[in-house]
Parts: sequence; structure tokens; C-alpha cells
Amino acid sequence: MKELLNKWYKNHALVYKILLFLVTTLFIVYLFPKTGKFRYSFEKGKPWQSENLYAPFNFAIKKASEEIEKERLDIENRASVYFDINVEIGDQILSDYITKFNETFKDTLNLNSENLALYKSGKTLIDKLYSNGVLDIDYNYPDDKPVVLMSSNTIIKHLEYGDLVEISNLKQRLDDYFSSSISTSNRNKMISLFFDVIKPNITLNESLTQSTLEEELSQISETRGSIDKDQLIISKGQVVEDEEYTILNSLKSEYESQVWNTANYNWVLVAYTLLVALALLMLLLFLRKYRMEVFLNNTKVTFIFFNIVLMILLTTLVINYNSQYIYVVPLCILPLVLKAFFDARLGLFAHVLTVLLLGFIVPNSYEYMFLQIIAGIVTILTVSELYKRANLFISVGQITLIYIIAYFAFFVIHEGQITSLKWETFGLFILCGLATLFVQPLIYMYEKIFGLVSDVSLLELSDTNTKLLKELSNKAPGTFHHSLNVANLAEASANEIGANAMLVRVGALYHDVGKMKNPTYFTENQSTGLNPHDELSNRESARIIIDHVLNGIEIAKRHNLPDRVIDFIRTHHGTSLVYYFYMKEKAKNEDVKIEDYTYPGPQPFSKETAILMMCDSVEAASKSLKEPTSTKINEFVENIINKQMENGQFLNADITFKEIQSIKKVLKLKLANIYHLRIEYPE
Repeated sequence: MKELLNKWYKNHALVYKILLFLVTTLFIVYLFPKTGKFRYSFEKGKPWQSENLYAPFNFAIKKASEEIEKERLDIENRASVYFDINVEIGDQILSDYITKFNETFKDTLNLNSENLALYKSGKTLIDKLYSNGVLDIDYNYPDDKPVVLMSSNTIIKHLEYGDLVEISNLKQRLDDYFSSSISTSNRNKMISLFFDVIKPNITLNESLTQSTLEEELSQISETRGSIDKDQLIISKGQVVEDEEYTILNSLKSEYESQVWNTANYNWVLVAYTLLVALALLMLLLFLRKYRMEVFLNNTKVTFIFFNIVLMILLTTLVINYNSQYIYVVPLCILPLVLKAFFDARLGLFAHVLTVLLLGFIVPNSYEYMFLQIIAGIVTILTVSELYKRANLFISVGQITLIYIIAYFAFFVIHEGQITSLKWETFGLFILCGLATLFVQPLIYMYEKIFGLVSDVSLLELSDTNTKLLKELSNKAPGTFHHSLNVANLAEASANEIGANAMLVRVGALYHDVGKMKNPTYFTENQSTGLNPHDELSNRESARIIIDHVLNGIEIAKRHNLPDRVIDFIRTHHGTSLVYYFYMKEKAKNEDVKIEDYTYPGPQPFSKETAILMMCDSVEAASKSLKEPTSTKINEFVENIINKQMENGQFLNADITFKEIQSIKKVLKLKLANIYHLRIEYPE
């Protein structure tokens, strides 16, 4: 049992990666659709590239959504509208008319010929208005809309909506009916009288109208005709016309939506799991072969897997909501984030694998994958120095433009014209670009959650007005000045060999913060001429010098410096010797223990940490040069760096002899500039 626990402990990092791999694979498969996928790809107006296709089973030909929508609109236009009519209100209206007319024209009883004619004319108009009925409100139906009048659930009459009287049109009808042959006074009296008398007797029966419409709509068939098993659907080379395109889409839909039995369902799950696992395995193998430092760090591996799953999850949610918004998902955030924390090659590799996985679930997968891979490449090629805000805006603009150009080209290829171009899709690409700008706050959140460091944080740490560097400049001004000089040398060297110049500069600024604890024990801070080492033994002096590394790590952690920066503090002396005090003690005692005068390490394990060790040693020792010349500086730099190489300080660093030679040249040139050397003329 104990041996098993020990074995588990020794291999816990590998076990964690295996568990992470399995959990990620199963979660992605859970997000995927659990149906078969149509194996053929086809485009309208293009030749069928595969072999002759025969129907694998009987299936119905589904109508296109446009065809179903047209049928639905036709039914809605032809559907009758049901109104309830009050047939008894006519007698009441006539009685009210007689009463009102007698009040308005008091001499009617004297059989005044004009008033009698007006009375008969008004009565005729009432009969005419109520022959079909008067609406309670205007319903804004077309005049030819079929109408059914109902009374006590009995159909009274079929007519058109234009046959009914709308209240808004009543005045126009009265004006037209009472012509100018009568006096203006009588005409106005009659119009006013009718407005007082006329009452609506027809109201819309919404429930009956709606239920009847829904019943008719439910009769719409989503299919037309059928295809029998083994019937030839399309031949190789045949152009996919409208009819063939509809049949192929019906077969694809039927194939992907058919009910799977348990065995088929399990096989689909196994197949999806194998493909997803294969893609994620390729990512792990890439990390192990080309990014070993990332592979060995479980936090970084988790971070990469988390971002891939996040992009797949967002895309799946959008597809489930409405697949036409698929291009709103800012997939280019993935390579942006990975490039910010790692490098461009890893960012592009992970992006391509993510797009390949999404090809299982997105519509028009080839078009989608082409657009996203091209956009990812543009992201990697254009985004540099992410900490500069203008660069991000310019890059997002370029990415959006690439999306638009590629989509336009695909649309023309599919349709052969641009008259039906969907301009709203371009708006989706613009929204995607705006969403990509969210990468800045996202990087900040990732730094806090996963403890990673981006160039944005490095830029903030490089500010000499930070609290820690201010404290260093106050307590150990000589060390602060030395750190600035080392930072300049290291940055120039990193630029020369293509290393991370921003990272090595920040590491150089903070590499000696441990000297703040005992600043006067280091020569650059001794301004009084007194050396406290004179009162100490050589071993005690060496211990104080060595302890500035451990003190620096402690101070850095207390100020929440990132691990990548602390690595420079740990490695800038490697396992080198405190040579001065060692030789001084050795002159007195031959039995001196070399371990007491050796830095604890570790040795530099990256190009950047190796650069800092070289620059730190050269800058510190250069202060001892007397009457420096080009020859002296060249020999001086060669001796220091060659001695570090002989001691094996760079064995763990991924740095070549050629790169070390380039760094030597930079250091020689920079020191020559510092000491303002002129050309040495022959005597």
C-alpha cells in the first residue's frame, strides 16, 4: 500500500493530466449532438462529386422553409374572419332615428315635402347601413378579406370585409349620400343626427377566428411526395438543382434526426469520444514535444484545456439558441489569449484543433472552418505587443475585414450573384470583432485566477514607480542603478536573439530586490568608505551575499510578484561560487567547504534567465575595469561568460552557442558605449 502511494505521489502530475484529458473529452462529447452525421457534402448549383447516391431507406421529401412559409401566408390571407352581429339593434336604431328626427325637424308632421323626403332618405340609409352591419372599431383588414357573420353560433351571412361599415368611414358615406341637392343646413342636421343615432352592431370573435386559422394551418403538410429505398437520388457529376437539393436536404435531415436504438446510440458516442480524444491527444503530444515547460506545468495545461472547452461551450449554446448567430462567437479570443500567455505557435495549434472539433456541430462546416482558421492565422500574424491598446484595435479591425471578405467570396460561390446578399451577416462579424476586444479584461481575470503573466502585466511591472522598485531605490540606490543597467543590457541581448525582451527586462529590474535587507553589505551601496565585511568572517560574509537570493524570493512573494519574475531571482547566480570570499578563506584554510560559498541555484532554465545571468555578471564586474579599452572589454566579456559555460550554468537553458556569441557581441558593444571608448589609433 505504501509503495502504491509513493508511486502515485511520484506520478501525480501525469495522473492529473490523464484525468483532465478524460474529463475534458467526456464534457465535449456531452455537448455534441448524439446523432449520426450525413457523410456527404453538397452545394446548390454545383456538381455532385461523390458516387451515385441511392436512397438508403424510405423517406419523405421535406418542403423548404420558404415553401411552407408561402403556404402559411396563403392560408392566412384566405382564412375567414368571424364577427358576431346583433340583429336586434336595427329596430332600436330605427326607433331612435324617428324620435331624433322629430326633435330636429318639428314640422315633419305637417308633411313638409322636403322634410318628408329627408325622413324617407334617412330611413333608407339606415336600412342600407345595417343590411350588413356597422363595426365597433376599424380592424384594418383588406376589403376582399372573407368575413363570416355569426349570431348565437349560427352563420348568418358570408361577405367581404369591404361590405361592412367602419366607423372611421361613416362621415364620408354620409357626405356622399346626402348630396348637395338639399340645403346645407338640413344636410348638416342630418349628418349630426346620424352620428347621434348610429351604433355598432358587429364585433370580432377573436377566439373563433384564431382557432379556425390554427386548424387550417395545422393541415399544412411539411412533406411532398416520398423517395423509396434504393431509388436513385443523384448521379455522379450531376448538377445539384432545386429539386435534387431539396431531396438531399430531406435525406440529410432524416438521417440526422432518425430515432437511434441503444446500440447505434452507443456507437455514435464511442465514435465521437475517439475523435475528440484524438484531437486533445495531439495537443498534449505537441506540448510534450515542443513546449515541455508548459506540459510539465499542470496549471498551464488546465488553462489551455479550459479555454478550448469554453469556446466549444459558447458555440454550442449559440447553435442551440439560433445557428444564424454562429459568427457572433469571438473564437479568435482563443489564439489571442494563448499567444499572450505562451506563444503564437501554440495559440494557432490549439485554435485549429478547436475549429476542427467545432466542425462536428456547426452548419456549413467547411465554410465555417475555413473562415475561422483564416481568421486565426490573421490573429497570430497581426497581433503583436498586445499591451499596446492601438495594436489590439487595429488587429480586430483586420480580423473583421478578413471575415467579411471570406464570407462574401463564399456567398458568391454558392449563389453566383450578390443581389440576395445577407447584409445582416456583416453586422454579426462586426459584433464578433467588438466581442474580441473583451480579451483585455479576460487576460486580466486569467492572470488572477491561474497565476499566469502576460505582456500587459510585465509592462506594469516594468514601471520604476512601482512600490517595490521605489523601496529598492530608497534603501539600496546602488543596487537599483545596477538593476537598471542590467535591464538595458538584458533587453538588448534578448532582442538580438529573439527572446522575450519584456520578460527579461522585468526580471532584471527585480532580480536583486533581496539586497534591500542588508544593503550596505554590497559594494554598490557602500558610500561611506566603511566595509561591514571587515568585521565578519569569510563564511559569514559569503552567507550574507548568498542570502540575498533567498531574501529576494521572500520579498517578491510578499509583494505578489508572478512566478515567472521570481524565477529570475532564483536563477540569476545559478550554482556559482562567491569567488572573492572563497579564495580569501582558502588562503587561510585549505580545508574550506566549497558548499558554504556556493549559491543554492537552480541554474537558468530558459533563454531569458540565462541572458540575465550573463548580463548581471558582466555589468557588476565591469565596475572593476581600470582604463577600459576595446581589447580589455572584449577579453573581459569573453572570460566571464566562458567561465559560466565551463561551470555548466547554461546546461538546462534552451540556448545555443550561436545565441551566446550574439549576446557577447551586444554586451561588448554596450559596454564600449557606456565607457565612451574611441577608436585606438596605432602609435
